[in-house]
Amino acid sequence: MKLSWFHRLCVVTCAYATTLVGCDAQRTQRQTASNWTVGQTVQISSGAVSGHAAKNQTQVSEYLGIPFAQPPIGDLRFAPPVKYNGTAAINGSSFGPSCPGKDTLSSSTSPESIAQANITLAGISHYTTFGISSAEPDEDCLYLNVWTKPQTGESKKAVLIWIYGGGFTSGSASVPGYNGANLAVEQDVVVVSLNYRLSILGFPGNPFGTQNVALLDQRLAMEWVRDNIEKFGGDPSRITIFGQSAGAVSVDLYSYAWAVDPIVAGIIPESGTVFSWGLPNSPSFAANSWYRTAANLGCGNSTSDSGTVLSCMLSHNYTTLLDAIPATSGFAGILGLFGPTVDNKIAFGNYTGRTPAKVPVLVGNTNYEAGLFRTQFALNNMTYPDYFWDVFNLQEFTCPSGIRANASVAAHNPTWRYRYMGVWDNTELSTEADTYHGAELSFLFNIMPSEPPGSAEEIEFGKYMRGAWAAFAKDPMTGLMNYGWPSYNFATDSLVRLAYNNQTGLNVVKPELYDANCRFVNTSSTDPELVPNIPCLKDPNCFDTTATSTSTRSAGSGASPTASSTGASSSTSTNAATKASAPFSMILLGAIAISMM
Repeated sequence: MKLSWFHRLCVVTCAYATTLVGCDAQRTQRQTASNWTVGQTVQISSGAVSGHAAKNQTQVSEYLGIPFAQPPIGDLRFAPPVKYNGTAAINGSSFGPSCPGKDTLSSSTSPESIAQANITLAGISHYTTFGISSAEPDEDCLYLNVWTKPQTGESKKAVLIWIYGGGFTSGSASVPGYNGANLAVEQDVVVVSLNYRLSILGFPGNPFGTQNVALLDQRLAMEWVRDNIEKFGGDPSRITIFGQSAGAVSVDLYSYAWAVDPIVAGIIPESGTVFSWGLPNSPSFAANSWYRTAANLGCGNSTSDSGTVLSCMLSHNYTTLLDAIPATSGFAGILGLFGPTVDNKIAFGNYTGRTPAKVPVLVGNTNYEAGLFRTQFALNNMTYPDYFWDVFNLQEFTCPSGIRANASVAAHNPTWRYRYMGVWDNTELSTEADTYHGAELSFLFNIMPSEPPGSAEEIEFGKYMRGAWAAFAKDPMTGLMNYGWPSYNFATDSLVRLAYNNQTGLNVVKPELYDANCRFVNTSSTDPELVPNIPCLKDPNCFDTTATSTSTRSAGSGASPTASSTGASSSTSTNAATKASAPFSMILLGAIAISMM
């Protein structure tokens, strides 16, 4: 249709006016950001919260110790969290208390033990930075923290919410290594960390009560972020949750529990999935743990009145309660007796037929996760042969990562998978630890040991890794694709090796290079019936010792990327794995069973 000069003039005028309005709106947004004063008071749903400049990043506003739930004390112990209803002004100058837990894998720290385990000075620094909270424990612990720099960059920034690990028995958002200031300033994101209840306080096991209250703590924190993060310069439509170890399992459990209303736009489980560790616990296991603890306190047992048992358990202070938890040793100590439990509401006994949230996934693990546990066990004069740890590494980390990636692809979610390979002098845990469980955390939060100083290559890699996580958070659907990473496909070169030979940049191989001994991992990711519902920990027939897959540590030190193409097809790999060599797996299962006795 031909427009008259009048109509053309109107179109041009309207376009010009719209441009002016758009520019004015953008200018307003920029002015809003530039007018931000570091640490300024923010009005959130409960009232005012004041912050301060972060210690080592003075342009970052740090808000610490913001309550998101009522104190879980008194009758609220063992109960679902209740939304915080206070209205008093909050001084965000210090972390809230850590949630009390019971470290069930405590290690000897005598000079003799440290020497025996070949712990390095860098290793001691790592334990201090990522293993010790700066806040004292208390049951009133449901607080979160925010790091932001709204005065520059995007006016509404992507949000990264951190969930710490610790086997569901230890850990805290106030651990020095989890400070989000460096990540916030470098990558122009808002970083949030949160506390959740631990051990029996977070996963009571009471068969007549609510299970998994710690996971409900995490959900309530997500709701707080959704409702308030815009006031800190965050974008509530771009929230990504990331976590490591038990934090990664939490992230993945969350993706299945709130598949319909996830709040979040993406998830990053690092070194843990719903297929790891034989989790969740069965209701009978959880109940047995509850009653064993009750008996130790003189509160009764499974034959006692349930209300009387609960009242007695509520009457003791938390230190007495935690001290009454039956002791575990060996592998049972990695998780302890209390953790995620099947309730078919938040945690499920079978994930095969379940569909996770329709959100993108970045999932992966380190090259030699077992290195951390091997070192911890060595501190207690417990040693196992190399092949034992190789099986452990496969069962608990490599295979579950592949399974979860396949499940994500089967659910038609954008998916990426990584394997961190770096071994650096100033992050080396011990001479045997290699690329251990948690080795990537120093790079992720850019909190590196000062001695020995980091190399130029190390600094370059750290920026690359943080850039990848931020790219995913800023655009979960295509951010990593634009970063140059291929979408995950078990049959193609799509497993991203990070810091392979300590080099920065893209290095991709077929997943089969590391997954060849994983039952079902290399089968069709489009057939949900081929995605197993249990990790190999519960199946002693998972490994074929005659398979030709690359050894974990040899692959980390320069194995040929083409090795994945040698050997049989994925279906043959599956059949080979089915023939499994029981002895290695049975050794592991036997060790766990003995340690539970």
